[in-house]
Amino acid sequence: MKTLGSSILASFEAETRSVRKNPGNRVGVTTSKVASLLRQRILEGEYAYEERLPAERNLAAEFNVARGTIRSVLEILEQQHLVTRQIGSGTYVIHRETTNQQEISSITSPLEMNEVRIAIEPQMVRLAIANASSRELDELRAALHQCEGCGGDPEKFARGDAAFHMALAHCSRNKLMYWLYERISEVRRHSQWRRMKAKLLTAERIDYYNNQHRKLYEAIAARDTANAVKLIKDHLYGVHDDLLETE
Repeated sequence: MKTLGSSILASFEAETRSVRKNPGNRVGVTTSKVASLLRQRILEGEYAYEERLPAERNLAAEFNVARGTIRSVLEILEQQHLVTRQIGSGTYVIHRETTNQQEISSITSPLEMNEVRIAIEPQMVRLAIANASSRELDELRAALHQCEGCGGDPEKFARGDAAFHMALAHCSRNKLMYWLYERISEVRRHSQWRRMKAKLLTAERIDYYNNQHRKLYEAIAARDTANAVKLIKDHLYGVHDDLLETE
């Protein structure tokens, strides 16, 4: 898949126009949004293991941002162990799915995956509230906007939802937690989960999930631990019930 949803790109282009008019205003959000989009491409395999990313000047032209912004984005992706930068050579993807990961993805049901999410995401939220920087919260907000800009399209929402929860894992600032959530994201990209999405993600549910994401983001940004933990539990137990109803 070489193109992103038009609504996501339209939202991004509108935001970059705003940044150019007010360069001191939303730079963190722009960096976070570009990082989120490139991370999504890597995790979905658009940029494969050991593949060199486009040059900084080409990425800057594609996203209509300064090269300094792209350098900040690549620094974020390197910290997340998705790429490595080699002086004089370029930036290379170091993320890959192993055979074992592919096998576990094929035998893990959507319900089993959600049970693991119920076990770890409340703690992920607690860590995010304790540790997230303003830039990481900007990244979470950019992913939220991606979800909300899906226009009811299940595939676009699923990509935005994955980006939101990966950004939440990044906010935890716990490298092992982030690695664990990458494994969950790999299961979510498996064919049996894609088949389930077609039945699960109705327009009504997408609206409801987006509302839950919005409330969760606001609670995390306000550093309201008790409310945020309750919201993530309500969200995940609701998804569990929806999966049971859909099967």
